[in-house]
This record gives sequence, structure tokens and C-alpha cells, in this order.
Amino acid sequence: MSDSGRKVLHIDCDCFFAAVEMRERPELRDIPLAIGGESDRRGVIATCNYPARQYGVRSAMSTASARRLCPDLMVIPGRMALYREVSASVMEILSEYSPLLEQVSVDEAYLELEPSQHANRIARQIRERVARELGITVSVGAAPNKFLAKVASDWNKPNGQMVIPPEQVDDFVAALPVRKIPGVGPAFQKRLAAIGINTCAEARDWELKELVRRFGRGGVHLFQRCRGIDSRPLVMERTRKSVSVERTYAQDLTQHDACLAEVNDLYQRWRQRVARTAWQPEALAPFVKVKFADFTQTTLADVSEQATPEGFRRLLQDALQRDDKPVRLLGIGGRFPQISEQQLSLF
Repeated sequence: MSDSGRKVLHIDCDCFFAAVEMRERPELRDIPLAIGGESDRRGVIATCNYPARQYGVRSAMSTASARRLCPDLMVIPGRMALYREVSASVMEILSEYSPLLEQVSVDEAYLELEPSQHANRIARQIRERVARELGITVSVGAAPNKFLAKVASDWNKPNGQMVIPPEQVDDFVAALPVRKIPGVGPAFQKRLAAIGINTCAEARDWELKELVRRFGRGGVHLFQRCRGIDSRPLVMERTRKSVSVERTYAQDLTQHDACLAEVNDLYQRWRQRVARTAWQPEALAPFVKVKFADFTQTTLADVSEQATPEGFRRLLQDALQRDDKPVRLLGIGGRFPQISEQQLSLF
């Protein structure tokens, strides 16, 4: 592999918001706890601790559904100022190990190490320091690229670590279910399962041209990841990654058909914005955003979908199924691809 000499770490804070709250209030550690809005306000769970997860509670679940699964669930509002403060402290610790640091979100980041640095040892040091100095835990994955490091960080959660050495990449990825590949969502999984692809080993039996014919840019993504290929560098400076448009409605939209009817207008506005970039609309990976009347929101993306009015409508239809509530805002957008111009020519 061309990236076999790299040592990339993915650091992911364990149930971050809940972990910070448990640090502040130790009496919450052993009870089911969630951060989010109350059910009488149509609230949504932002995150929850591991005792709550044992009942099936998950992030993005409505608080009402979470309480049905776990009647004793304690739900408290979030404190973003506090979480950002703790996040900054986590990043400060990480920056001591490498100048190549990419913060992905408030609770996760990538580090790229020098060849002489020992990935397993540094992963352990990071975990120990964060626990000792900040009172929360992180899980760390180490691998030759970002894709594999992210998969590895999720392997031994919470407060765990996993290293995938270059010589083990091929066997590890072959056994990996395709659902573990970031960007392969439920709809894409279903389409893959329909043709007998459930693992990366099964995906390897398909030629690139055939995958592209069936799945567009999603086929390129699958072809690369099922072979453990990911040449993306760490991005230390924030650059534009997407272009989108959205509209807030004076009157809430109460019918799905009314929401879907808005796609054409949004799409025309979106194309005008895309025209000011170096990309063509068909080269972008589409996503939709829905904000409901109670200000909760959901987004949905699928790397196998096309950035066309029909593609946006399909994504929006799926997003609207997540909650039966009036809609106050709709948005559509496209993310800039992480594939080469040569691969784009296959489309």
C-alpha cells in the first residue's frame, strides 16, 4: 500500500457530553443519563452514557422514544460552553504529540505521527493523560490511514485502543462488514446486500467500472475502502468542504408532499452557488437538512446518491420519515469529493 508508512491516530471522546457531565456530577456515573431536550418539547437525545445505551438509547433518538426504552432515564440540557472548553483541553494535549493535528468535531480528531514514533505507546499515553488531567476517557485507533484509524477507534470502546499494522490491513479489511465503512448508510447497505455484498471481501470481487456503473461515486468510495485505500491527508486549516442552500418558511410545512415540492426551487438556487466553485453538481455528494417546528433537526447523506432533483427528493423523503412533525426549514447541499480527477472521469 502506498500509505503503509503512515501512522495515523483517530482519537474519539467516549460519550463526550455525558462524560463531562458525569465528571462534574459523579453521582450521575452509574445511572442512565442522556443529554438532550425533554420529551414534552419534542426533544432529541444528543448523546447518552453507556448505562443508557444498554437499554437501547442512542443519539438522535427522540427523548420520548428513549424514555419508553428506559423509564428511569435522566435527561439534562447540554452546556456547550463547558464542552468546548473541555474539547480545547483535549486538543491541547494531542498537539503535544504531533503538529499534524486535524480536529474533526468537538469530540474527535486525527493525529499523524512521525515514522519513529510508536503508535501503540502514544495511544496509551494519550488515553492516560486525558483521563488523569481531564477526568474523561477517549478511545484511540491507529492505522496507516484515516479510514482505518477511525474504524479502529470504535473497536474497543469505551476507553480502549486498537492498532492495525500495515501487514494486517488486508486481512482486517477483508473481514470488515461494509456497514463499517463511513459513508455507507442503511440505504446503500440494502442495495449492496441485494447483489450479495455484505463484507469488504465480497465487494472486492467486483470491478471498479461495474461498481461505478451501479453506484456512481459510491462505487469508487466502496472500491477504495474495501481495499483499505484512503490517501486523504490531514487537514490542519479549515477549508470549504461543501456548498448548500436552505430556506426557513413563514408557515410550517405539515405535509411531506409540500416539502418535496420545494426541492426544485432549492435545487436551482443550489446550482447557482455551485457554479461559483470549481466543481460540477454531478461530482458532489448530496445531503439534505430538515429542521422541525420544535427546532430539532436531522441531516441525511448517501455517497451512492446523485446530486439531482430526484436524488435530493429521495434523500428528503427518507429524512422526513425520521420524525412526523411540522417542518420550519429545508436545506440541500453537496460535499466536495475526496477522489481524483482520473476517477471522476469514470462517471
